[in-house]
Amino acid sequence: MGFRLPGIRKATLAAIQGSSKVLDVPKGYLAVYVGEKMKRFVIPVSYLNQPSFQDLLSQAEEEFGYHHPMGGLTIPCREDVFLNTTSRLNRC
Repeated sequence: MGFRLPGIRKATLAAIQGSSKVLDVPKGYLAVYVGEKMKRFVIPVSYLNQPSFQDLLSQAEEEFGYHHPMGGLTIPCREDVFLNTTSRLNRC
């Protein structure tokens, strides 16, 4: 018996900063910040095993090392590139 993981969830940085409570990240998911506006996405941790997503992680390591001040992983790519990559992962 299997199930399909839902797509990524998105919240803007302004909504996060304006909230007095911390946005929860469900078990099995990871918060990432993407693009110039640092949009927050909550993605399944299963993406971490995918080669195309690992390419994005390599970019993050090169640019930020292991210091991610947003509290989640910061990925230094355009939002459209990130959405394109993750949308292909959703189809698998």
